[in-house]
Amino acid sequence: MSKAQTVAMIGAGIMGTAIATRLLETGNIVTVFDLDNSKVDNLVARGAQAATSPAAATAQSSFVILSLNHANIVRSAVFGKDGVAQSADAEKLLIDMSSIDPVDTAQMAGQLAAETGMKWVDCPLSGGAPRALSGELTIMAGGDRSDFDRAYAVMQHLSANYTLMGPSGAGQTTKLINQLFCAVTFQAVAEAVKLAEAGGVDPAAIPQALAGGRADSRIMQEFMAKFAARDYSPTGRIDNMLKDLDSLQAFAMKTKTPLPMTGQVVEIHRLLCAAGLGDKDSAEMMRLLDGIDAR
Repeated sequence: MSKAQTVAMIGAGIMGTAIATRLLETGNIVTVFDLDNSKVDNLVARGAQAATSPAAATAQSSFVILSLNHANIVRSAVFGKDGVAQSADAEKLLIDMSSIDPVDTAQMAGQLAAETGMKWVDCPLSGGAPRALSGELTIMAGGDRSDFDRAYAVMQHLSANYTLMGPSGAGQTTKLINQLFCAVTFQAVAEAVKLAEAGGVDPAAIPQALAGGRADSRIMQEFMAKFAARDYSPTGRIDNMLKDLDSLQAFAMKTKTPLPMTGQVVEIHRLLCAAGLGDKDSAEMMRLLDGIDAR
């Protein structure tokens, strides 16, 4: 049985809550901070300890996990008033499971190490809350090999696939590639549903018919029937995907990388957000194809 670790969880949204819950269920000691006290209370009821600030949570922990929405929020949580850096030292390790810009990640990781000695591993994820709860996330990491290996003490409870992609920021770059595949495939699934319906084919039968072929994918297997049923129950927010796609495009511009198909899918997500569907599930793509006012 693995040794129980002391972990600070900074950010208790859908993913942060799932990560913290899994760590608690696998016998770890979790201290949580979030600006929303109700989210903290939810985890305290499951056995976590509450902290009054990121600094307070860090002081009690060997590992600090961040699960936050934007690079500016990450920066504030680490370097702002009562931030992680105030309680950081070389014996602690920061694991950022947010999805943020690779360049920002490398800059902040270097700053934290220079100012405090605390190392940083970027560990963005794929799989969502359900796979966090089952310990089956795909995690793409960036950082030094020794820090990557050290983070495994925590990642072993959360991941089925934990891969070092390169130096600091490489995990975030890989996550952008993951989001490219996801966003384009979600759109392809939505269009395939409409084409199947137009041709008199049950779209829910398509995943089984194409299983094992070149067109097969986990997204098709998991979501095509959901899209076909116009099941809009939440599995991930469109505005969160757009946030990642905007980061992807910004990084592509910095590196002068052409992404013509991705660009079109980004604008589809922007249309959905402009229509007031940003906080809804990716299945809302069907509304655009059905007619945005289809309810």
